[in-house]
Amino acid sequence: MTGRDNLHVVQPSTPVDQALELLVQHKISGLPVVDDDGKLVGVVSDYDLLALDSISGNELPDTNTNMFPDVDSTWKTFHEIQRLLSKTNGKVIGDVMTSSPLAVRQNTNLDAATRLLLETKYRRLPVVDSMGKLVGMITRGNVVSAALKIKKKTEEGA
Repeated sequence: MTGRDNLHVVQPSTPVDQALELLVQHKISGLPVVDDDGKLVGVVSDYDLLALDSISGNELPDTNTNMFPDVDSTWKTFHEIQRLLSKTNGKVIGDVMTSSPLAVRQNTNLDAATRLLLETKYRRLPVVDSMGKLVGMITRGNVVSAALKIKKKTEEGA
C-alpha cells in the first residue's frame, strides 16, 4: 500500500486542469478525492477526465476498425485529445469524479484486495480507516511488488 503521505490527492473543488497536471507530472492514472477533513469522497482517473466529452453531450467519433490505421490517424488522435482538453475549462473534479468509490479498510488482507482488483479490473483501491478517512491506496503495482517480495523470501528460505 502507498501511504497517505505519499499520495497526491485532490478535492471536489480542484480545477480539472490542475488534476490533469498532477496526473501528467507524476505519471499516475488516478487520484483520490477527499474533503476538508481527509474523508474519501471520490476518485478521479484519466479515463474520467477524457470522458468529459460525453458529459458535454458529444460522442467520440467512430474508431477505425481497419487492421491498419490511416496514415494521419495519429495526428487525428492528437487533435481529438486537444479538443477534449479544451472542454476542461471551468470544470472541477466534483463534476467528473466517481462518487462513493469502492474502497477497502486498512485491515483488509492482501488476498481480498487483490481479488477485488482482479474482479473489478480497477487499477487502484483507496484504503480508508473506520471513519472513512483516506489512509492510503493499494494499486496493482503494490500487489505485484508484494508478490515478488514473498517469492524472493520463499526462495531464500528454501
